[in-house]
Amino acid sequence: MHRLFRSLSLVVLALCCGLAPSAGAAGPVVLFDQGHGQRFVIEETGDLHLSQFAEVFRAAGYQVRSTAAPLSGQSLAGVDVVVTSGLFQPYGPDELAALLGFVGQGGGLAVMLHIAPTYANLLQGLGVLASQGVLNEGEGVLEGNPLNFRVTSFSKHPLTAGLERFSLYGGWAVMDSGRDGAVKTVAFTSRSSWIDADRDRQRGAQEVLHAYGVLVAGERGKGRFAVFGDDAIFQNRFLDEANRKLAANLASWLSKGREI
Repeated sequence: MHRLFRSLSLVVLALCCGLAPSAGAAGPVVLFDQGHGQRFVIEETGDLHLSQFAEVFRAAGYQVRSTAAPLSGQSLAGVDVVVTSGLFQPYGPDELAALLGFVGQGGGLAVMLHIAPTYANLLQGLGVLASQGVLNEGEGVLEGNPLNFRVTSFSKHPLTAGLERFSLYGGWAVMDSGRDGAVKTVAFTSRSSWIDADRDRQRGAQEVLHAYGVLVAGERGKGRFAVFGDDAIFQNRFLDEANRKLAANLASWLSKGREI
């Protein structure tokens, strides 16, 4: 009887001192937007879906959620990070205001482009520019397709920490708009790449060879964001060791108060 009383006393003491696990200790929340015509989702395990990408966030301590509802202040309440990948339907004005406000108030945002024009209003709000055509690369080409290539040129940044390379599979050039110093290009093609501006799959006289950005990172208000010129890099089929490391860096960097 004495032992039972002593055990109960210890439980009460632990609760009073806050030693028991709290409901708030479950980790940050990442919300995958799947309500704008996205073809590839976190609930499916096929080659082009994002279930393994979601697992990277879970391994980093996140609670993973998805939504097909319009984005609003209410739907973003309690969310720490939003991921938007492969958008086919642009955000409406109210959604755009809610998303930019979310970042400004301290949220994290990851953007992966499938077709750049659908993200035009969001990118403008973030101070990011995207090319009018897809990238073709002359170095590090994968399987003989200049649209698919390895990226090996980086600026120093938490997103590229510990990386020697990652791979893109059909992407757009992205870069800072020069509007302020809050956006930085952190990964580049080689100097043998070009943008197929007229979409004829041939390099014309005006399509110059140059090193183009494929990943930018920035800050807006109290929050931070990353924009990738490709949405395939985190799909199940392409999530090799290098791309998985990039995904883990992203999850860590977007989580407020955590260090890589």
